[in-house]
Amino acid sequence: MDINQNNETKLQTLPQVVLGSTSPFRKQLLDKLHIPFIQDAPEIDETPLKTETPKEMVLRLAHEKAKVFKDKYPQHIIISSDQCAVFNNQPIGKPHTVENAIQQLTSFSNHQITFFTGLVVSNTQTGKTYEYLDTTIVHFRDLSKEVIRNYIEIEQPLKCAGSFKSEGLGVALFKQIDSRDPNALIGLPLMALTDIFYEMGFALPQKPNQ
Repeated sequence: MDINQNNETKLQTLPQVVLGSTSPFRKQLLDKLHIPFIQDAPEIDETPLKTETPKEMVLRLAHEKAKVFKDKYPQHIIISSDQCAVFNNQPIGKPHTVENAIQQLTSFSNHQITFFTGLVVSNTQTGKTYEYLDTTIVHFRDLSKEVIRNYIEIEQPLKCAGSFKSEGLGVALFKQIDSRDPNALIGLPLMALTDIFYEMGFALPQKPNQ
């Protein structure tokens, strides 16, 4: 069988894609692939288990988010993701206050934090599920008190884990990012996601609808 012909046939029958997240940032990322999709919010308990590592947690939660939609979307491709940032082997939480934000960013100065992003794609037409774990390391600059206070005042990252927004001005705090895919830091590893679409038989990009 001609593989190109096979791919062309499958491209014409791509199931409806569901992004299992209402995050505007993940929506913006998935929009890059020019795939028609809908969004839905998975309602799950995201409490970490006492015995699991951050790597295990993000994959478990991504799987649980996908399972929520298994019956609701029986002929679909469901994309779900979860992320955790780690500093000194401890998960990083949201600061909620300016004082906590200052403390977090001060501790990150001249150090690095690691982001683990779990990606799960469930094809409910075929019953197959695919997973990927991305690791991204962010190296922070030597941050002065003035820089930290200026950043917090401008971007108000009090509801962001780690007290910064990597999709915004937070990049000014970094001196280097070690990553296969910079998109993963924002919440969705698009290169790995494209790999999974290829594995399912759907090469991207697709021909635009006429």
